[in-house]
Amino acid sequence: MTRKSAGQDKPLTDLWPGQSVPLLKALHILTRDGALNADSRRKLKQVLHLAQLIKPALDWALAEKDAPILADLGAGKSYLGFILYDLFFAKAGKGTVYGIEARTDLVATAHRIATDSGFDRMRFIESAIAEAALPGGRADIVTALHACDTATDEAILFALRHEAKFIALVPCCQAEIASALDGAPGPLRQLWRHPIQRREFGAHVTNVLRGLFLEAHGYKVRVTELTGLEHSLKNEFIFAERHQRANAQARGEFDKLVAQLGAAPSLLRLSDESRELPAAAG
Repeated sequence: MTRKSAGQDKPLTDLWPGQSVPLLKALHILTRDGALNADSRRKLKQVLHLAQLIKPALDWALAEKDAPILADLGAGKSYLGFILYDLFFAKAGKGTVYGIEARTDLVATAHRIATDSGFDRMRFIESAIAEAALPGGRADIVTALHACDTATDEAILFALRHEAKFIALVPCCQAEIASALDGAPGPLRQLWRHPIQRREFGAHVTNVLRGLFLEAHGYKVRVTELTGLEHSLKNEFIFAERHQRANAQARGEFDKLVAQLGAAPSLLRLSDESRELPAAAG
């Protein structure tokens, strides 16, 4: 689908075939004239690239489940949920997309856009991630785009509670471990002595531990970049697919790294799920 932007001769080529232009206008990604400004173009590229990365999960859910469920956590303005519904769920004629968001005004706006768009299998729940629960208590796919600090850990625990087959995460602003490392002793302390390095190291370690935690729960984890750094500096994409109930070896690696650092995401370390994992051999 191509559409000329206002004041430009070049056709708009950023959209997927069949993508709803009225929806993108309602989301204020496109202007009334069908144009994209630089910020909207970056946002659209991120969401569409994420859709491409999680397409295998969507294809699986729509092929294998009679009523597949996707939960988008910390949905904000629900760009991701709306676009995934438009591109996949609406065309398949089945499945439900839930947007979980704590801000009342954003939930109300999302309800209105879904109604106006005829997206009758989109649902919105006003709730913090940690307290959210879906009807029926299950989800096939859980996404969390730019969930800040411990919200990503809350998303992981939500996915485990809801027995999610696939989890797609783009973490943001990981501060908890960096704070815990401030002044922490140990042979590795030179790695985080300077504040700027502590922030970067803390963010990296946080995501490493998240990956190990998911592996300990039986997920196969892939970590890659979401999109080019010119579009977003918060660029790490964690994609997990569950293959078994637990992995004792990964649990051992998680515990060993936590002991070496003296710090870990508190929600993961103290979660009931973590304590129930079998102990690592040796």
